[in-house]
Amino acid sequence: MKNVMGICAGFVGIAALSGCIETSDPEPVQVRPAVGSSSDLSAFQGARAGQAENGLENLGYQLARTQGLTAYWFNQATGACARIVTADGRYQSVTMVPSGDC
Repeated sequence: MKNVMGICAGFVGIAALSGCIETSDPEPVQVRPAVGSSSDLSAFQGARAGQAENGLENLGYQLARTQGLTAYWFNQATGACARIVTADGRYQSVTMVPSGDC
């Protein structure tokens, strides 16, 4: 009889603890793009320009300047600079260049 009461008490304890689980929404997780890195964006070649910009920003890049259809993106943390030429809404070429070009 003592074993049955002990088991019941264990279940009651587990049920009480289950109410302690936090159910609030967690902080949003910033997802790194599946391509590119903080020092090399060449994998973005061919990507749709509008969609890829968010990926560049998530990797720490900021738009430094534009010249026609050419944009220069700079990552201050790594010192990396990318020259991206857009044509027909896609990144036609993505070339890593010296940081001074940004």
